[in-house]
Amino acid sequence: MQSITDNTNVKGPRILIVDDDPAQRSLLDSFLKSQGFDTVPVASGEKALEALRGAEFNMMISDVRMPGISGLETLRRARKEHTVLPVLLVTAYADIREAVGAMRDGAVNYLAKPIDLDELLASVQQATGISQATPLKFGQDKPLPAHIVSRSPLMQALLRDVSLIASSESRVLITGESGVGKEVLADVIHAWSARASGPLVKVNCAAIPETLLESELFGHEKGAFTGAVAQRIGRFELANGGTIFLDEISEMSPQLQAKLLRVTQDGRFQRVGSNTEIHTNARILAATNRHMEEEVKKGRFREDLFYRLNVVELNIPPLRERPEDILPLGSSFIAEFTQGRARFSSSVADLLVRYSWPGNVRELRNAMERATLLSRGEMILPEHLPSRARAATHPSTAAEPMDAQRLEEIERQAIIQALLKHSFNRTETAKALGISRRALIYKLQRLRELGYEIGSPPGRPEDAEP
Repeated sequence: MQSITDNTNVKGPRILIVDDDPAQRSLLDSFLKSQGFDTVPVASGEKALEALRGAEFNMMISDVRMPGISGLETLRRARKEHTVLPVLLVTAYADIREAVGAMRDGAVNYLAKPIDLDELLASVQQATGISQATPLKFGQDKPLPAHIVSRSPLMQALLRDVSLIASSESRVLITGESGVGKEVLADVIHAWSARASGPLVKVNCAAIPETLLESELFGHEKGAFTGAVAQRIGRFELANGGTIFLDEISEMSPQLQAKLLRVTQDGRFQRVGSNTEIHTNARILAATNRHMEEEVKKGRFREDLFYRLNVVELNIPPLRERPEDILPLGSSFIAEFTQGRARFSSSVADLLVRYSWPGNVRELRNAMERATLLSRGEMILPEHLPSRARAATHPSTAAEPMDAQRLEEIERQAIIQALLKHSFNRTETAKALGISRRALIYKLQRLRELGYEIGSPPGRPEDAEP
């Protein structure tokens, strides 16, 4: 990953950040500092109004839902004395109608949670008068772990986001299909964070029986239940000062979701069979292969917990959306299994790129392990690949190649039609196109670079997500 010199010592426009959630506040503070802004974070609307009375600010960014004075009321009161102060609201999807209405009260824009860093920077640059051509600055100069491959633009964009949020204390929800490497990304976030010297504790919520998961997470006292012959320290307690990674978080029962919510709010929990509160400052990373918005709508996952965990969402694109990574990943697996002795033939390389890899990186790794065993560590040939990889890409079934410009035009028209159909909501547009939101954003950026005008409906800010 490219390293860019940190410019945090250069004071840019001063921004007041208002959010009662320490993780959200930390994300906004660390990210905007890394981009050269001077930030003042506060935890409530009352403290924001006090800060506005004592200093000059170029902009205020405020959450909508806060105890005490809400973000909307903070906006109205601030407007009485600071009539031209740009105010950006940060809101959960459920509050978007309120946020749109608040624009009549003087908000210049709103961002929906989880925050997209590109959208945030564009909104802040526009409100503070900084050229929007100014690119994101990387806040991380540490090298990638040797087993991480990021040749594709999609993975490079994802790792750029990781480099920007790793140093914050924000909670992160890692999403993506099974086998894309969610646990590996959690390793990178921890390694690039200020907690790297602390523990990284991993829990697969789907692999532990429901009756044991509470004890696994929070611990138990001796005699708390049948079989509890000794006190047990839970994973949250072990992760104190470090990071806890909760994989397959969507498999957690509603009862445990309520207890997890308490930990995300104030870091407090009780061991099973105890009334004594224990505090942990473990940073929470969670992962799922499900569409969590749908889980919330169906009542299978608590909405309040979803927004608590989803301060930042990092979606890992499936392998079929980043074909540039297939051969480098395959080569790295082959080198791992054979100590660099084997390689694949050109026909195998062609088959690997053509196959869709529904099992993603995990399936590719398994295929490479199988191939090295069958080839006895020598040249990898087509017959060493799984039959599904050979059959799905047989030359007789392959379509005739289409002109690249024609493909680009078809894709552009499909994107524009989907954007119009979904009122320029990028999340819904990506779902309709069957790609990740990150992939859609990259494609839109690419089309703009090629000179195509991809805008928004009249009257809507370019970077607002309805």
